[in-house]
Amino acid sequence: MTTFDERAIVHAFRDDALGEHDAVGLAAAIRRGEVSPAEAARDAGERVRAVDARLGAVQVRVESPAHGAGAGGAGTDGAFAGVPVFVKDNTDFQGLPTGHGSAAFRPKAARQHAPFVRQLLSSGVTVLGKTRLPEFGFSPTTEYDGAEPVRNPWHTGRSAGGSSGGSAALVAAGAVPIAHANDGGGSIRIPAACCGLVGLKPTRGRVVASALGRPMPIDLISDGILSRSVRDSAAFLAAAERHWRSPGLPPLGLVEGPSAQRLRIGFLLDSPNGVRSDDATRAAVTETVATLGKLGHTVEPVELSMDPSFTDDFLTYWGMLSFFLGVTGRTLGADFDRRRMDGLSQGLREEYLRNWRRTPGVLRRLKRTREAYAASFRGLDLILSPVLAQTTPAIGHLSPTVPYAQLIERILAYVAFTPVDNVVGTPSISLPTASATAEGLPIGVMFSARPGAERRLLEIAFELEADRPFRRIQDQ
Repeated sequence: MTTFDERAIVHAFRDDALGEHDAVGLAAAIRRGEVSPAEAARDAGERVRAVDARLGAVQVRVESPAHGAGAGGAGTDGAFAGVPVFVKDNTDFQGLPTGHGSAAFRPKAARQHAPFVRQLLSSGVTVLGKTRLPEFGFSPTTEYDGAEPVRNPWHTGRSAGGSSGGSAALVAAGAVPIAHANDGGGSIRIPAACCGLVGLKPTRGRVVASALGRPMPIDLISDGILSRSVRDSAAFLAAAERHWRSPGLPPLGLVEGPSAQRLRIGFLLDSPNGVRSDDATRAAVTETVATLGKLGHTVEPVELSMDPSFTDDFLTYWGMLSFFLGVTGRTLGADFDRRRMDGLSQGLREEYLRNWRRTPGVLRRLKRTREAYAASFRGLDLILSPVLAQTTPAIGHLSPTVPYAQLIERILAYVAFTPVDNVVGTPSISLPTASATAEGLPIGVMFSARPGAERRLLEIAFELEADRPFRRIQDQ
């Protein structure tokens, strides 16, 4: 495995059809006739080739994507008509293999699009290929046993996060304006925090249900995108809603800027389960608290009323997912061999086999988390916290080659804030702050809201983005 000890910034921004456009800006240029979808796809392909040798973000690429409903695009209609994107490689795209980041089987070409892919295509995007993820999306870093990792464009010796690390690396590097991501324990928000992006995990049911999450006793997974601007994330949700809207949630529509309403926001610096955030992360949250106060919001400390067993219960549930994958893996490929699953997947499975008798109690307690979490929002509009308890680690720190006992201890000390929103189904957004680590790496903060309150998350995100514009990799 190649070692990158020194900091290297990798980006693809240049004077071409994509320029410095976000997805909304590029789609507008295409509608005005300044850029064609073919030019956008061609230049995005060139950008991907320019950076991917350093980043390792792409799983498979469509070399000559067609524009229109036939292959990869959805015509000239839609909010993102002609915008090039990638799909995460745990989601079926017709004609492309779905590998789930695993070496345990040989993936076969998908026969049809996943429901979310159809929802994404309805916005008019052109799909250029699929991005890498850690095995079955279990890890908060996109690293492998026996293959090169996905590297962070801000620092190639650092993790790009996980599990949507490949998508995050491409968007942060400017190869494409947006990319598909999904989140079952932080997998949109974690790579957003690592790579200086906007990452919104929608309310459970806001977009079409994931084929990965629907069979679970508790559906943890929400699909979405990673973006460099708040307006791209807002435009995506509005476009997704035009394709399909859940009757159980209030309509969202297009959010276009901040609200005049001043909010009451609770904040916490450390995990309710006792994990203390590092100094740089705490500073990013307290800086955001000061900014919110300056903008006229009321910000006060809050304590989350969480069951003390939440972390152990989530770990058991996580292990159950790995166990079931090992049992049902032949549905992915006839040659599936669970013995070829990586060290993290194997360790989670073995953890579950030690604790499987706890399953009924685990499910009962996790489902009860909703009431305790709702109580924490009484009198509050939003809750602000870190995304992660530590800043972005070096490649290797969370590798699946680390012995499982040490690895899971490191993961639980890192991923201390995001999983609760997956269990409860509440929306949550990771935003890049103006501050950075001593090495210049981004630090994210997270806002969480009540179910269906994506509008409130987007409005506060617009306000913070306008007050302190997000750092740009091309300016470093």
